[in-house]
This record gives sequence, structure tokens and C-alpha cells, in this order.
Amino acid sequence: MSRYAHVIVDLSADALDKLFTYSVPEGMEVAPGQQVAAPFGPRRVEGFVVSVDDVCEIEPEKVKPLYGPVQGYPVVLPELMELADWMHGRYLCNLVDALRLMIPAEMRGGRVREKTRRMARLVWNAEQVAAFEAGNPRAAKQAELLRLLSAGDAETARLNPSALKALRGKGAVEVYESELRRTPSALKSLETAPDFALMPGQRRAAEQIIAAMDAGGGRFLLHGVTGSGKTEVYIRCIRHALEMGKGAIVLVPEIALTPQMVRWFHARFGDSAAVLHSGLSAGERYDEWRRIRFGEARVVVGARSAIFAPMEDIGAVIVDEEHEHTYQSDSRPRYDAREVAWHRAAKCGAALVFGSATPSISSFMRAMPGVRPENRLTLLELRERVAGRSLPEVELIDMRGEFERGNHSVFSGRLTAALGECLERGEQALLFINRRGHSTFVSCRKCGYVVKCAQCDVSMTYHQTENQLKCHYCGATMPPPKTCPQCGSPYIKYFGAGTQKVAEEAKKLFPLARIARMDIDTTREKDAHERILGRFRSGEANVLIGTQMIAKGLDFPNVTLVGVVAADSTLNLPDYRSAERTFQLITQVAGRAGRAQKPGRAIVQTYDPDHYAIKLAAAQDYRAFYRRESAFRKSALYPPFTSIARVIYSGRDEEAVRAAAQADEARMNAFLDAGGLRADVVQLKAVEAPISLLRGEHRWQLFLKMYFKGDSEAACARMQALAEAAPAGVRAELEVNPVNMF
Repeated sequence: MSRYAHVIVDLSADALDKLFTYSVPEGMEVAPGQQVAAPFGPRRVEGFVVSVDDVCEIEPEKVKPLYGPVQGYPVVLPELMELADWMHGRYLCNLVDALRLMIPAEMRGGRVREKTRRMARLVWNAEQVAAFEAGNPRAAKQAELLRLLSAGDAETARLNPSALKALRGKGAVEVYESELRRTPSALKSLETAPDFALMPGQRRAAEQIIAAMDAGGGRFLLHGVTGSGKTEVYIRCIRHALEMGKGAIVLVPEIALTPQMVRWFHARFGDSAAVLHSGLSAGERYDEWRRIRFGEARVVVGARSAIFAPMEDIGAVIVDEEHEHTYQSDSRPRYDAREVAWHRAAKCGAALVFGSATPSISSFMRAMPGVRPENRLTLLELRERVAGRSLPEVELIDMRGEFERGNHSVFSGRLTAALGECLERGEQALLFINRRGHSTFVSCRKCGYVVKCAQCDVSMTYHQTENQLKCHYCGATMPPPKTCPQCGSPYIKYFGAGTQKVAEEAKKLFPLARIARMDIDTTREKDAHERILGRFRSGEANVLIGTQMIAKGLDFPNVTLVGVVAADSTLNLPDYRSAERTFQLITQVAGRAGRAQKPGRAIVQTYDPDHYAIKLAAAQDYRAFYRRESAFRKSALYPPFTSIARVIYSGRDEEAVRAAAQADEARMNAFLDAGGLRADVVQLKAVEAPISLLRGEHRWQLFLKMYFKGDSEAACARMQALAEAAPAGVRAELEVNPVNMF
């Protein structure tokens, strides 16, 4: 009987977003989810089998046969095939773009495979070995090799080649290929740890989640102050999932947090713990993926892409620090890992747990009364730190007063004194500034000229180590000017501060301080996050200076001081979430202090100490912030009370980009009127993007804001169709509730 495979080819193009039918040669076995090689015109391409049929509507002579499977097993589980199909509709992406997320990128094109080594094993029994030694007194090397293999198999590369060849010829030894697992460094620790006794609040939260797991699932928001032991609640829920014969997925927002979280989970669950994130080598990621796929690892910890782990029978999906914007992809498909986790947990009958000390406004609103059951989160609160420890004392420093007193340093007098006292006591400090580099911009004090990137409409940042100006958007570099390019004056000044400058000034103030810096510039190399944090954990470094990488999740018992160098850095961004992000960052980073027996303090430097986000972060009062911020969002009609979508148009020809955006504005208006959607629209406008030039391309946006209860899906589908029909020379891309508004 003839069989046919319906395949989505691994080529990302809107015109190819459909199934192609191939015949399955007799004797070949393929199944849905399998990666296959197939002819496509004159080319050989890979693809994913979506379904297999016994009938075909195409004339048989027009159907080409598959070349064969790429892997001997389905790489996309049925549940993940369904998930990809859901993402195809939800995020308006090509199906193959969603399917690609389900496997390590290097599996496409066969760029990674199992690592093996040649091993030798003894075939003879002890009597045969003894007889050989007695009868061959001159074969000392062969006898030595036999004795070595009597103790266990050995790698052939370490054995005498001539003796091995001779013994193989006698049938005494056989050689075989053995897979060699490439283990991520975070899983190489041999530490083990017992479960800790739970506080009453932790116990109640764990019991409620476990009861939901037994009943077939549930959705929870675990809101706990920093240091309240949310991770211990996660561990109890995961342990229960394993007892049920199920697995668990744990998402963390930053690769920097992964080594610490993996160590904790590996100490509790041993080799059942696996790790998935982009910082692994291709081989490590492939081997970890295969361990999960074949059920050898049942607890997965990783960044947002770990939500696609090939795990069957999931009992719990946990999203730690759920408020972080890094859970939303900024490239196509523009998925939100929190939303994907919600969908996947519901399909698996698993418990979904969102955890945070500073939940997003939209998530906390879902836990409030009046929310429809299908959108509701059950609120669980941990209001105290573990072991009754106190929250850090937070002090606000008005930097305007420091400037008036003649202090032009990045450090206030209070922070300088506190840092000195901390180091004298042999304790550790975190210094947080959410900017990398040395100076945030370079300007002429005579004419006001600011050095900007020629390819992007943004100022360049000075990096002192390399003595270069860098664009943090396109990566362009240039030497800093000695005179003003506009007026020729020599009055060039470096303004603002980044991590490099903070580190430089800290070293000047405290020459004996052992400083480590953690930002995107210092963590480019593999395992760099872990090495830097390892230095700090061991005490080799006693001051850690960093960006938001150090602001959440980290737990160092000897940290008693946190300094927020510039609390306003995120406050004045052109984004409706700027106050929320500022509150979250300050609260989170302050919470890194005083997490053990020693009390902690945080010093927050700001030029706007009266702003409600900064004042309430200092008070660590989330509820008050939620009330204030949600009222602002409601009055200003921002999400979650509305939905925002935009199409970004970009291209080299400024006039063509502008014309495309304005033409689509007219088309979109006609669509809204024809469909009766006008009443749901708050705003629709084609305007220049906030950054109008990026990587040498001009940018416009078609911006849409709709009431939350409006038919935003229909509007977004129309915007996607307009984006796909963009004229030649103009690239258009839809973003729904975008991470950044630039």
C-alpha cells in the first residue's frame, strides 16, 4: 500500500507556508514530527513531517519520493507539533519558524551529532587471561593490557596500539563506539543538598499547588518578597511531579541566573536535572536535548527557549521572575514564553506557577477579583523572608544635593562611606547601574554636538577599555574625536556613567577592592557568567558591578550592601512601562542584600526621589505601586486595559518607507470601518519610529491601540497581511505588545 507524507519544508518564506506531499518509499518508516530530507525543485531540503496518509489527492506520477529520515525518531513530539500549530496562528508566523524552535538549531543541516569514543572491552574470562599470561611470558604488553581491561572498559586512545591489535586478532578484546556526553559545567558539581524545612507560608503555597497538580492542573501567581524562599516552593512542587511519574520545566529570565538555579536543582535532583539555554555549546545543547527527549532528564531549567523542551508528561511549569521582558522574543516568531507556558501547561494538565517579588501589572491584575476563570491566576503570597530575616533597609540619596555640594562623582558620600565600611567588615557589595560602557554619550561643551552613529539615530557610548565609541544597536565602532566634528573646538566631554566608569571610580576610591564586572561586554565568552559569579561566590571578588544581569535571583549570603548608582536610568525611557521597570529593578536589586544572618542595606541614588516608582520601591510596597500604576494605565489607556500592535517599516529609501506606512494606514482605516471595529480603536497612526534610523535603514511605524475587549486578533491579522504585502525595498514586521517601543 502506498503511503504519503505531508511535509513542511525547512525554508522560511510566506509563499512556502503550506504542506507539500511526498511519497514514502517502500520499506521506509516515517512518522509525524520526524525530520526528513526531500527533493524540492532542483534542491535537497530538510523538512518536518506533519502527517502521514494512505491516500493522496495529487496524481501519483507528480509526487516525488522522500530521500529519507534525518533522524531515526520523531524530533517534534505530538504535543509540540500541536503547540507549533497554535503558535502559527497566535503569533502570525510561518509554521516552520515555530517548528524550528522545537529542536536545537544545529540539528538542522546535520551540524551537530553524538560525540563518540572508541572503547575496548575484554571478551576472555579470567581463566583464559591466566592461561595466556602463563603461556606467553614474552607478551608483557599484551598481558598488561589484559589486566587493565579486567578492571573495566578503557578508551582505545589510552592503550598500546600494537598490543590492542594483537589481542583483537586473537578474539580476546573487542572494540566498540561509546557515546560521550558533553556535560554543561553547571551540571558537573557533585554537591548534594537536603530539602529545607518550610516556613508556614511556603508550606501553604506548596500544598495548594500540589493539590491542583493532583486534580489535573491549575494556574498560580506566587508573589513573595525577595528572600522569601520561592525556589523552595518550586522544588517541593517538582518533587511531587516526579513522584507522580511526571516532569517539570523551570524558566529563568537570564542566562546569568541559570548556573545558580541549575546547581540548586542538580543538588536536589541529581542527573534528573537538565539545562537548556543559548550559552551552551552546540554539543552540550544537543546532548541535553536528547537526554530530555528520551526521558533521562525529567527536570529542565533554562531560559525562555526551554519552554519547548521535548518532555512528555509534564506535571509543573514554573516561570521564575515572571515580570521580566526577556521572556518575550524580539525576533520572529515574536512569542511570549509566559503565554506559551500557559498554553502548554493547560494542554498537559500541569500546574502553572508564575513567581516574582514584583509581578507584572498584567499578571497581578489576573489575580484580582472579577477576572474571568479562563484568564485567572490564583494568588499565593509569601510576605516574610525565610527564617524571619528582615528586608534590607533602603535609603534614598538625592543626587541634586550632592551636585550642589560639589560632589561630581558617580558615588554619593553616603554610598562611598557605606562601601568602605562593608569592605572593612569583610563583607561583599553589589553596585548596580543599568548601562554598560564608560560614558553614555560624548558631547561638545561649546556647540552641544553629540556624537551619533552614522547608521542609527542614537548616541554612541564610550568604552574606555578599548578606547572606542560603540553603537549598542548595530555594533558600529569609531575612535573618540579629539576635536568637535561640527565646530572644531577641543571641548569634548564624556557624559553619564556606565559599568566601566563605575568600576574605574570604585577602584580609585578603594584600591584594595577586588572588583568583578558583569555586563554584556564581559559575558560574551562561553561560561563567562558562571566564572564571574564563581569568583564572587568564592570571595575572590568582593564588589560586583553590573547591569540588570545582577539585579534579580542571585543569592549570596555575604552581600550586605547594594548600591543603585543611577535609579533614573530606566525612568525616563519613551515607554509606558518605564515606571514599572524602574520599580522592579530597584526592588529586585535591593533584595540581593541581607539574605543570610547579616542584615542588609541598599542605597539608591536618584535625581527624582519623589517619583512614586522610586519612593515605593524604597518602601518595598508592591501593593501600593500596583494601585498607583494600574490607575495610571487605566486613565492613559495603556495595556493591560488596551492592546498595542505596530508594523515597523524599514528600508534604505526614506520616501518609500514613509509612503508604505501611510498607504497601509489608509488601508487599515478602511478595514476598521468595513468591519465595524472603529469603536474599539483608541489610536491608529502612521508616524516615524522613535529611532527613525537604525542600522542604516529608515524606520516608520503603523501604530494601533485598541481596547482590551476589542477584536484585536482580527486587526492584527489584517496588519500582518499588510506587512506581508509590503512593496519591494521595504521590510515590514508586525509586533504585538512589543518589548521595546524604539
